[in-house]
Amino acid sequence: MADVKEKGEDQAGVKPEGAGTPAPEGASGGVEGAARAARQPRVRAGRVVPFGIVHIRATFNNTIISISDSKGGVIAWSTSGRAGFKGSRKSTAFAASVVAQEAARQAVSRGMQEVEVRVQGPGAGRESAIRAIQSAGLNVTTIKDVTPMPHNGCRPRKRRRV
Repeated sequence: MADVKEKGEDQAGVKPEGAGTPAPEGASGGVEGAARAARQPRVRAGRVVPFGIVHIRATFNNTIISISDSKGGVIAWSTSGRAGFKGSRKSTAFAASVVAQEAARQAVSRGMQEVEVRVQGPGAGRESAIRAIQSAGLNVTTIKDVTPMPHNGCRPRKRRRV
């Protein structure tokens, strides 16, 4: 038990050259290390989108707002839960206005100026979300209700016989 090897030794008990001493900065890797040190992390340039579509989904329990470009690619989004509301407060008109302002600020910072609003659902935050988008600095061109409506719906259950 007297023969205890140090970390990095080979079987003969000899350390390889350079083992155990830290390499000076920039010396590890030769040309690769210099190229890695010179390369800066790339910052993703946000594309400027002047016109977009605001999708407001106001359900009985939550309000979800996503702002997309004309092709449908989402630029900014926010929900009541993301804004910090929990439980029954997520479905309020105030929560919808806070969420709309948050999403609109993100879109304005990416260069958006004009939006078309599409509202879906029966929730309490429909109108307040639109007002918040306008107050955040986005020019609303059209407001469209895209709530799905059934054309006579599903088939009813069979009639009860007594």
